[in-house]
Amino acid sequence: MAMAQGQVTLTKHPHGCLMLFPRTEWLQFRERIAQLPMSAQWWKRIFLGNAMDVDMDATGRVLVSPELREAVGLTKEVVLLGMGNHFELWDKATYEAHEAKAMQEEMPAAFQDFAF
Repeated sequence: MAMAQGQVTLTKHPHGCLMLFPRTEWLQFRERIAQLPMSAQWWKRIFLGNAMDVDMDATGRVLVSPELREAVGLTKEVVLLGMGNHFELWDKATYEAHEAKAMQEEMPAAFQDFAF
């Protein structure tokens, strides 16, 4: 995050969370999304049309707009997950419900040959 100098971009994810990108990572993600075909137009609208640039304050906090908070049901308690080139911001209860459901299901085939 240091390279982004406190500049981040938030956008909505269809799974019900917000994605938080350092600005440099957002620019790369935005380019990849913009190149998707017309068949992905609604997904492009979700990711690009809801993006908001924000600045971190001196203590590393960001102000999440009421529109984005409402869109993903953010209440008082949230969960911040590091996802490689971005973070996900979830309402705590929503995340815990999704995680519990996932833990009851079989591990995806993509993990079949994955060494832990």
